[in-house]
Formats: sequence, structure tokens, C-alpha cells
Amino acid sequence: MPRSPRADPTTLPYRRGVGIVLFNREGHVFVATRIDTPGDAWQMPQGGIDRGERPRNAALRELAEETGIRQAEILAESREWIPYDLPKHLIGKAWRGRFRGQLQKWFALAFTGEDADIDLRASKHPEFSRWRWVPLAETPSLIVPFKRTLYQRLVEEFAPYAVPR
Repeated sequence: MPRSPRADPTTLPYRRGVGIVLFNREGHVFVATRIDTPGDAWQMPQGGIDRGERPRNAALRELAEETGIRQAEILAESREWIPYDLPKHLIGKAWRGRFRGQLQKWFALAFTGEDADIDLRASKHPEFSRWRWVPLAETPSLIVPFKRTLYQRLVEEFAPYAVPR
């Protein structure tokens, strides 16, 4: 049963999830727009961790589910789990009202395939409508405001991978 939008967010737990910073050969990162989010907000692939699933496995699964990409190698993982809180108007609506935000483990991955391998319709329930490659440093300005601090942390931590290889 959904919680009221007036629920005290401090009493709700965080949903555990993963995020993927996927670097191409030029050192740029994959971003996409969500089908269910109006406007021009871009994000990197991310999603929940299934019961009993290891975060590394969840990252590879989410990447394949959301983008069709299976040609990637893990380069690094974030030093810490990184939280973000939903804005008040989404608490009680997102994730059936069970969570206040997410606590995520992020992974830097090297894309070893070709752009033609990217298929946003690979899933039964597509999440993204379009995608592109951008410099890592630009990602905080592309994301929805409530995730900008998280993306700034990712820029700082994964900057060493944002180079041509």
C-alpha cells in the first residue's frame, strides 16, 4: 500500500542499488533519457539489487537490461555507498512509497563493444528513449537536480577513467 506523500522521509529506509559509469574508447560516458521523465534530464544506467545478488553482478545485469550492452568490463567501484534522497513530491509515490531514496554502489566500466551493440529496446520494459556519449564532467549539469551532488562525487572519483584508451 502506498505511503502518504506526507510521510516523514527520515523514517523510510533507502533502497539498495547500483549505478554504472560506462566509458567508451574516447573517455566519454553513456547517458540516456528516461521514457517516464519529461524534459531533457539525462542519467546513467542504474537500478536495484535483487535479493542475494552481489552489487557487481547487479551492475552488469542492469546495464544489459537497460541498454542491451553485454560488452563491458568493470574497471573500478566507488569507495563508498552513495545515498540520495528523493524530492518530497516523489516520496510516497516512487517504489510504492517504501523508500526515501537510494543507497548506491557505483561502478566504472569500459565499453568494449560498438555503438551498434546498444539497444534501448532490449528489455521487455524499456526505460530509456534516447542516448548519447558525453564528457564525464558534464554529467552533473544534465541530471535531475536532486541527484547532482551524487554525480559530482562520481566525476571526482572516476575522473581517472575519463581518458581515451
